[in-house]
This record gives sequence, C-alpha cells and structure tokens, in this order.
Amino acid sequence: MKELPNPTFPLSQIGLRAALWPAPATGASTAARTSVPQAPAVILPPVIESKQGITVGWARHLDDVRAAQRLRYDVFVGEMGARVSSPLAGHDIDLFDDFCEHLLVRDELTQQVIGTYRVLTPAQARRVGSTYSDTEFDLTRLRDLRERMVELGRSCVHPDHRQGGVILALWGALAGFMHRNKLDTMIGCASIPMSHNGVTNGDAAASIWRQVSAKHMAPIQYQVQPRLPLPVERLDSTLDVEPPALIKGYLRLGAKVLGAPAWDPDFNAADLPMLMRIDDLPARYRKHFLGA
Repeated sequence: MKELPNPTFPLSQIGLRAALWPAPATGASTAARTSVPQAPAVILPPVIESKQGITVGWARHLDDVRAAQRLRYDVFVGEMGARVSSPLAGHDIDLFDDFCEHLLVRDELTQQVIGTYRVLTPAQARRVGSTYSDTEFDLTRLRDLRERMVELGRSCVHPDHRQGGVILALWGALAGFMHRNKLDTMIGCASIPMSHNGVTNGDAAASIWRQVSAKHMAPIQYQVQPRLPLPVERLDSTLDVEPPALIKGYLRLGAKVLGAPAWDPDFNAADLPMLMRIDDLPARYRKHFLGA
C-alpha cells in the first residue's frame, strides 16, 4: 500500500495526517530532517463512524484516493457521459486531487468505496492557486470569506447505495471537519445533468435555475458570474421538474445559490454555484450533525 507523497512545500495545519508523514530515518542529517516538515496533530480520525453496514473515514494512502477516483469515473463517465482527461485509465483525476482531503464511505462487508467527497482547504487552495469553482465562476465577491472557506467537490454515491444513508454519513463527517478546524463556509458546484428527468436539451437545468433563483439566492454581495454561462434565455424554463437529490438536500440544509449556472461541456452538465454556512444550518440539522 503506497502512502501519499510528501509535499515539497510547507505543510498545511489543516487536514494533514501524521500517518502520511514518516519521521526521517535515524541518523539523517539536519538538512534532511528540516526538508521533511513536522506533522501536525492528527485531526482526521481514520474511522469517523461505523453503522448500518458502512464506515466513514478519510483517505490516508494513495490506494484510498484511487478507489475514490474509480468510483468517480464510474459515476461521471459511465453514467453521466462525462469526458475526462486522466493520466490513469478508469480513474477520474484532475490537478486538484493532490491538494484535497478525500472523504470515503465504504461498504463495511466488502470494503468497496460507495461514496466520496473531496475537500479543498483554504491553505491548499492558496497553494494550488485557486479552487475548482474559480475555473467556472468569477468568485471575486467571496474574497472576504476565503480564509474560513472550503470547497466541496466531486461528490458521488454508488447507484446501489442512493437511499440517503451514505450522503447523510458524508455530510455528518463534513460537519465534524468544519467544526474541528474552525471553518464556517462551504462552496461548490452542484451539477444538473443535461439529461435530467427525461429532458435532454438543457430545459431542465433552466427550469431548475428559475425555481431556485426565486427562493434561494444568496445576498447580492456574494453573487458570482459564470465564465461560460448556460444560455438560459434561449431555453424553456417553464418545466415543472425536480432538482437533483443532492441540490434538494443542500437547500434543506440552508444552502444558497450564488448565481446563474455555468455550462460544463466536459461533464455534460449545468453547474450551479452554491454556498453553505454553518451558521445557516437549521437547528435540527445542527443537532443531528454537531450535537449543538
């Protein structure tokens, strides 16, 4: 089992695991010792919870990340028809993966990864130079939030496990991560497939945008602009269509929509920019996820 590689830059104080950073060998020179930074305290428990036949934990080895990337490939490419450019066949890999923490849900019996999120912390976003969302939207208006803002991405669940337990387990682990690390804001791109509820030409995405923009828009000071807008003005936005389950779940948690959807041709989807703040969690969800 291959451990994740040591970085060549100073370590983030958020989201790094002592198990990934082995101590220098006995007798190593002072220069060698100083080139491998000291690991911070472990703040990502190996197993967060184990119940209902699943376990939730953070990737500690490259093998763990590869398992998540295989699931992402199966869902995004196999189901959604996404076009990905990957250095490894059968895996969804991009340049942000090496900078992210990867949250995994496994089937307790088979140890198969059946759900995943990746999390880009503020420190790692500075090192990579942006978030994934920055590539799709102008996030200038979020600049004052970035020091305590993480990006969530690449969320997916195996088709045999989409009854709700897996995504709730992921959200519970994410809430714990935010609380432990004193972070308060989450952003991300929530995708609406172009082929959604039997509609294949973008009308569903335009109709969902009309629905959510009427009730769930963020305040004007946080609204953003897509770099490649979905041409909603040329689409039928009058359809009575349900948003994808993940978007409905975010909205129940108090998430806000930051602006009009971007068009992502590689993933054959419209992406809604969304923001969720811990302070906006409804009381019942705060108690469920944080015990407060």
